[in-house]
Amino acid sequence: CLFSRFTLYCADCRSVTSSVQKRTACLGSVNLKGRSCLTLKDFSSDEIKKLLWVSGDLKHRIKHEKQYLPLLQGKSIAMIFEKRSTRTRMSTETGFSLLGGHPCFLTSQDIHLGVNESCTDTARVLSGFCDVVLARVYKHSTLEELDREASIPIINGLSDLYHPIQILADFLTLQEHYGSLNGLTVSWIGDGNNVLHSFMMTAAKLGVHLKVATPKGYEPDKGVTEEAHRLAKQHGTQLILTSDPMEAARDSNVLVTDTWVSMGQEEEKKKRLKDFHGYQISMQTGSVAKSDWTFLHCLPRKMEEVDDQVFYSSRSLVFSEAENRKWTIMGLIVSLLTDYTPQIPMLKF
Repeated sequence: CLFSRFTLYCADCRSVTSSVQKRTACLGSVNLKGRSCLTLKDFSSDEIKKLLWVSGDLKHRIKHEKQYLPLLQGKSIAMIFEKRSTRTRMSTETGFSLLGGHPCFLTSQDIHLGVNESCTDTARVLSGFCDVVLARVYKHSTLEELDREASIPIINGLSDLYHPIQILADFLTLQEHYGSLNGLTVSWIGDGNNVLHSFMMTAAKLGVHLKVATPKGYEPDKGVTEEAHRLAKQHGTQLILTSDPMEAARDSNVLVTDTWVSMGQEEEKKKRLKDFHGYQISMQTGSVAKSDWTFLHCLPRKMEEVDDQVFYSSRSLVFSEAENRKWTIMGLIVSLLTDYTPQIPMLKF
């Protein structure tokens, strides 16, 4: 009887090992070199998992093992910023430099997309100067035009429609904390904005359930919502939309919010603060979530969005989340510019 149980145990181990080896081989064969990243809508489940694997690998080898990996030596990146940012600028500049590359920062005072020079001409000029462009812009259509005309990869550093590099950092943070993403429930409580759109294009592909609470009139984009429902059905996950924050938080693993007033919406501030009354995340919100609930915010944060008791608590992962902006932008750029293969075992998804 004991021998039989041992035999079954060994068989199970071989089965698990074989399964991991197959998944590793499958993700290892994913090649993203030469691709652009305007939205994670364009990336498959395996491609997103590969990006997270590469990011986790670089973090482990560089931060923890103190290895020097000049993977981007001799390469340069043009960073176009129509909108200011602490995390996007610092993560990209420090990450690209850490890998041996040269970042070039361009503000609206340095480059006037579509004003002093057309996007078409800018894309073609930068294609001759550098290896990749990261653009943080107001209109998503600007990125699409840059991508059409450039001969090098274009990365969305933020647009009015999507913020893909933020979501990669969020999911790496959750993977590190929980050990696996599959089966987690993420609850978004706030504005139906670009960050939420990127969650909606990504969660189902990683086996993550998504619950969304927005005030009436602030729902996510209709087209994005339709695609998110399709993805949820395809991957067997749940997508729930409501206007009740407590309903969204119930039985959730992760509570997420973002700014209620984005850059360019300052004139709407008074109305928005009124419309979002009751949406602040607090310990009361967390009281209906699962016992292991955590909190994310892409920053910068305002008191009306989440109180100090949650924001500075042990449940808050916001500063690990911010740091992971560096490791995931590094993982993304390395994946788009090189044939790099991760050295650490595949992450558990």
